[in-house]
Amino acid sequence: MCPYCSFYKHTPGSTDLGAFVEALLTEARFTSQKDLAPLKTIYFGGGTPSMLSPTHLRKLFEGLRETFDFSQIEEVTLEANPATFTARTAHFYEELGVTRVSLGVQSFLGPHLETLGREHTPMQAIQSVHLLREAGSLEVNLDLIFSVPGQSLLDWEDTLTQALALQPDHISAYNLTYEEDTAFFKKFQTGDFIDDPDLNARMFSLAEEILTGHGFEHYETSNYALPGARSRHNQGYWTGNDYLGLGPSAVSTLNRERHQNVCDTNEYLKRIAAVGHAQDNIEILDDEAWRLERLALQLRTVEGLPREFLLPENEAALIQLQAQGVLELTPTHLRLIGEGPLLVDSIAAELA
Repeated sequence: MCPYCSFYKHTPGSTDLGAFVEALLTEARFTSQKDLAPLKTIYFGGGTPSMLSPTHLRKLFEGLRETFDFSQIEEVTLEANPATFTARTAHFYEELGVTRVSLGVQSFLGPHLETLGREHTPMQAIQSVHLLREAGSLEVNLDLIFSVPGQSLLDWEDTLTQALALQPDHISAYNLTYEEDTAFFKKFQTGDFIDDPDLNARMFSLAEEILTGHGFEHYETSNYALPGARSRHNQGYWTGNDYLGLGPSAVSTLNRERHQNVCDTNEYLKRIAAVGHAQDNIEILDDEAWRLERLALQLRTVEGLPREFLLPENEAALIQLQAQGVLELTPTHLRLIGEGPLLVDSIAAELA
């Protein structure tokens, strides 16, 4: 139960996981009746899917294959906790058709893992990567967090160095943020935890320097990949592809209609049993809402924002930002350069 995460979550407790998997498949069958584009990527995340037993995971994969056309699938990612890993697990994932495993490592230093509420040890994280490598051709992503309370620049360098020693295909390096309704936010409010923008910037720059120096492409603000190892699924989000979410609190966007499922597992199970879906909130994204979303997401990518999403009234801000050396305009895109990626949120706000 990560104390810094504001997403809907709970421990399994009394949840019947067999019934939960069956509800996911019922929802999948309900949504498959819509006119969906062929699936290209699948991402099992939103928590710790590796906690599911092999029996439940196999049932889930087989049920999804029976429901959807998998012929054009390019990538299947599964998030995993290093504390839930064995050699048999790694081989099983590959057997299921998983192509990419994302490990929630966060840090290779014990005190920081304890602060973050992580139950795995640094050695378990290292062993998990080795087990995945021994399993065969699975791509490996490591999720890391910087600006953890009590973390120094040297500590962050240590974590980056240990991550690189494991030769992952992809690294996500996230700046810790203090989200409302979390235990971390309460400590931030009381002054127990402090957010230091200067230290955040130094850690961001250090990650870029070290990771790009080892052949990683910094292709999105928080993401680095070796050649050919970008996250196809996440690229779909950033560029505005349709996506279908299954499960409690899951979000979908189809033809600019966005809905979120109810954020309660018991209620989710009841609604699925009753009507086949659990949609709770529906929003229609008009042209301006779509433009603002593209602005916020695509500015974070190395390709940048297509110029079609800029407005005439952005001209003055663009001239000023160009003079500051934080962006460049190509014939087709606006790209952040120099210190621009560090300032992506404020630049997006200026152009909104």
